[in-house]
Amino acid sequence: MAHAIVDVFNQPDMTNQNFKRHIANPISVFILIAKWLSLSLAIGFATGCASAFFLTALNWVTNWREDHLWIIALLLLGGLLIGLAYHYWGDSVVKGNNLLLEELHSPKQIIPFKMAPLVLFGTLVTHLFGGSAGREGTAVQMGGAIADRLSHWFKLDNFDRRIIIIMGISAGFASVFGTPIAGAIFALEVMVIGKVKYNALLPAFITAYIAHYSCTIWNVTHTHYSVPAVPAMTLTNLAYTISVALLFGLAALVFSRSIHFFSSVFKWIKYPPLRPFIGGILIALAFYLSGTSKYIGLGIPTIVASFTAVQPPYAFMIKILLTTFTLGAGFKGGEVTPLFFVGATLGSALFLVVPLPLALLAGMGFVAVFSGATNTPIACTLMGIELFGLDCGLYMAVACTVAYFASGNKGIYSSQVIGGTKSYVYARFHINKKTQE
Repeated sequence: MAHAIVDVFNQPDMTNQNFKRHIANPISVFILIAKWLSLSLAIGFATGCASAFFLTALNWVTNWREDHLWIIALLLLGGLLIGLAYHYWGDSVVKGNNLLLEELHSPKQIIPFKMAPLVLFGTLVTHLFGGSAGREGTAVQMGGAIADRLSHWFKLDNFDRRIIIIMGISAGFASVFGTPIAGAIFALEVMVIGKVKYNALLPAFITAYIAHYSCTIWNVTHTHYSVPAVPAMTLTNLAYTISVALLFGLAALVFSRSIHFFSSVFKWIKYPPLRPFIGGILIALAFYLSGTSKYIGLGIPTIVASFTAVQPPYAFMIKILLTTFTLGAGFKGGEVTPLFFVGATLGSALFLVVPLPLALLAGMGFVAVFSGATNTPIACTLMGIELFGLDCGLYMAVACTVAYFASGNKGIYSSQVIGGTKSYVYARFHINKKTQE
């Protein structure tokens, strides 16, 4: 039934006769429209409210930690709590975002609703005790778990389940960052590298906007960034943009490879709850040796500062190591805000050698590293436009596209299906390299 609303124009064998049969009964069409609008409203409102609570709680634990830095010494205990919680109650949802992607590709069972409270708990504990992590993973997983609960209640088939999960992902992303357009496209683009699934476009957009506004009605505000000066896109500036975008892509590659590396290293520890426990000890030691809290948590003050002041050239690398180690050890949160940190600080540092405006370089890095690590250049370009304005759209598009191609054929999500032009290029390169050997 839902095909008539969201996929009727994507079926290659849909004849005029079939199409007429789908729309012949106005009552059936009205029921379908009412059904999907109701689902969009329910998912968007519930996810937006959940994100509002999460962001408010996250802001509180972050401020409390910054006022009581001694609590970082207890990070090992926070890690143990998270490890025990997932080991005994969350084994079926420990894959997080990758579980959502797996259900999109091959629906098997309803995503357990306990994913939402567990990831909320894990993320708040991670940030309270000083882990370096993000927040989008939490919002996306809450959105996916909330949305798929409706699949269970309404007995939806696998086709409708895919759309429902996409709606949940778009709602979580849009509400946590305040970017509904990018949120909708991200949910469609993240499934397969190099391809966008358009059959859920309208439900994703509607749900993303509902979630965004549902979050804001609770007086939750999002961070604002400014790129005041945008020069004309000359050939020289294009060359500079491509050059820095290559570096952004390499930073994304290092981030992705590092998170997979540390995850595999910690798997040597056979008892899972000990992984974040041991990781917490090492992260706390790193904090006390460095003497700064700049690189723990979300790092939003540093991200904001990158748009107005040049950052140290090593800042981005420290954030990569600390975040990938934190998440690889089993702490919870997300990768995207740390990716913003990596890109913004790297772009800011490049101002010393690249004659483009500081804020523009930071803005390009902000979205381009994200693009390379998640293989979502369209969503990241639109996010750049939503956050920084339409004037810098061309710079954002070039940076995101180049970084996307420069970041390798695997990203931070191991369950992301490889496909499209990028995958073909890397596959051919790998075959040629083997032939030469």
